[in-house]
Amino acid sequence: MPYDVVIRNGTVVDGSGLAPYPADVGIVGDRIARIGRIREPGAREIDAEGLAVTPGFVDGHTHMDAQVFWDERGSYSCYHGVTTVVMGHCGFTLAPSPPEQRALVVRNLERAEDISGSAMAAGIDWTWTTFAEYLDAVDRRPKAINYVANIGHSALRTYAMGERAFDGEATADDLDLMARELRDALRAGAYGFTTSRTRQHETSDNRPVASRLASWDEVRALVGVMGDLGGGVFQLVEDRHEAPDGGAEMSRRLVELAVDTGVTVAIPAAGSDTRVLDLLDRAAAAGARMFGLSHCRGIGNMSSFRTRLPFDGLPEWRELRARGLDEQRRLLEDPAVRERLVKVAADGDYGRAIGAEARKPDYERMRVVDAPLPPNPTVAEVARDRGIDPVEAIIDLSIESDFERFFVQTIAPFDPDGVRTVMKHPRTVMAFSDAGAHVSQMSDCSIYTHLLSHWVRDRGDFTFEEAVRMITFEPARAWNLADRGLVREGMIADLNVLDPAVVAPEMPRVVHDLPAGERRIEQLASGFAATLVGGQVTLAGGEETGARPGRLLRGPLAAGATRTQP
Repeated sequence: MPYDVVIRNGTVVDGSGLAPYPADVGIVGDRIARIGRIREPGAREIDAEGLAVTPGFVDGHTHMDAQVFWDERGSYSCYHGVTTVVMGHCGFTLAPSPPEQRALVVRNLERAEDISGSAMAAGIDWTWTTFAEYLDAVDRRPKAINYVANIGHSALRTYAMGERAFDGEATADDLDLMARELRDALRAGAYGFTTSRTRQHETSDNRPVASRLASWDEVRALVGVMGDLGGGVFQLVEDRHEAPDGGAEMSRRLVELAVDTGVTVAIPAAGSDTRVLDLLDRAAAAGARMFGLSHCRGIGNMSSFRTRLPFDGLPEWRELRARGLDEQRRLLEDPAVRERLVKVAADGDYGRAIGAEARKPDYERMRVVDAPLPPNPTVAEVARDRGIDPVEAIIDLSIESDFERFFVQTIAPFDPDGVRTVMKHPRTVMAFSDAGAHVSQMSDCSIYTHLLSHWVRDRGDFTFEEAVRMITFEPARAWNLADRGLVREGMIADLNVLDPAVVAPEMPRVVHDLPAGERRIEQLASGFAATLVGGQVTLAGGEETGARPGRLLRGPLAAGATRTQP
């Protein structure tokens, strides 16, 4: 049999969690054709001696809905072994969106997910109104990775209601229009429906995003559309544990919804709070399908002089930060200026932050990103070692690094034991990078290499094959990607060839590579010999090949279905 690609002499870690084994992998077209000893040559040969051959990683929670139109690579996820991403979470999508309502869609996205309105205006050719038309537009784009798309509740509301979507409940006619568009979207290939009900999501003009105005009856009716069609995943985020009753009523109605509709539900489990595990177990006991989206790092904000600092909203700091970095350096080296800024930082009113926005500093929790992997010292520890104020420590570390140094503060205290418990639970999936969002505030596309390096190699909490299963087979099954997530004959050849002893994230840095010159945080990875998507090598030795084999993966309800209401 002639092979297009043969990966030779590797150790196959097949995604199942079973023990690794030595084998060659032969690829014909976009499929794995043979696993074993292969004597025939391939048109392209990859030497995997001493390396692991794994499935491509599946990122189940991203916001790459806009980025797909200006970034063919799928960066920076592609550099961390990710070959398929699921986008359109938390109710935020670019469709449906009539031309006159595009500003409403942007309003939902630009603050809640830190996606630049300027970048969207410069980087997107808006050619769609319906979600089906959006999917066709994504389908036409050259892509190095695969995309799965959900339809978002906030966009669906503004499509049906316009400005009224931000003011109150939907009418019966509004809900009928939303239900028809949702039905059409699912039949066109949307994988699911998503919503947000959390106070952490606001618009750029300080209003709740549109989905937060929806009643629970509206949510039930829309999830019921998926139930009637017999498929799809419903994802939501809400402030369950902040409720006066600890979330008991929210949990009850969510389990009831999952049982009544038969729809699979995905909820955040990205932290060390193990209460979410009780909900997942109760849902399973009631006959519902529900899984949690876990995360291997503490979710928080990365700050720096080249992006944003927690002090930027304070008047004295705002005046400093309006200047260029060279002028800031000169002023910061003036003892009188520095003393005033340190005092203001200690006494200032930081206001309210949402989502990943910079919060009032907690120097015992804010860490210095002096290396891409833990342990990283806290700002308080550095300040004590140097005998100076923590704000001075931030200033000195920043000047010493030519303002390249990042500082990261998690939203909540990070408890590694609790995080490990959440990640090991059988009803959680490690798939919550938020890639494509918060691009100047965090760099969580690297959670996959962080898992393999820190949690596997450094801490030993997981075996390599366990961790590979967590980021391949498990998310692929959760989103019904039946031909991905395993190294098996007949499966799609989305593969990584990597060195388990080396694989790791690299240091983050600021780049201005978005449309309109907007900035984001770049983080690459080391340890990958090759990444293949659909049988084509997209990255070799960490360098792009220019191949664009990525596809839009349409949901199971699309096959053989029309796009109109029955």
